[in-house]
Amino acid sequence: INRKEYLYRKKNGLQKAQIVLPMIEEILQQNSINLKDINQIRVNTGPGSFTGLRVGISIANTLGFFLAVPINGKKIGQLAQPQYK
Repeated sequence: INRKEYLYRKKNGLQKAQIVLPMIEEILQQNSINLKDINQIRVNTGPGSFTGLRVGISIANTLGFFLAVPINGKKIGQLAQPQYK
C-alpha cells in the first residue's frame, strides 16, 4: 500500500476560518491528489483557541463523514471532539 502523509502549516493570525478551506485545496493541488484519494484525516483537537478548534474539527468531521474515512484513528462515523482548556 502506498501511503503518504501531507502536512501543511501556515502562520495566519486571526483568519483561520477564512483560509482553512483554501489551504486544503492548495495542498491537494500541490500534490496532485483529489479528495477521493484521502483515506484518513488527522486534526488537532486541542488545546487551542475555541474558534480555531471548532472550525478545524467541524471541517475534519464533515470531510470524514462525506468521504467515509476515519478521523484521528477512530471508527468511521465517530466524530472528533474538541478539548478546551
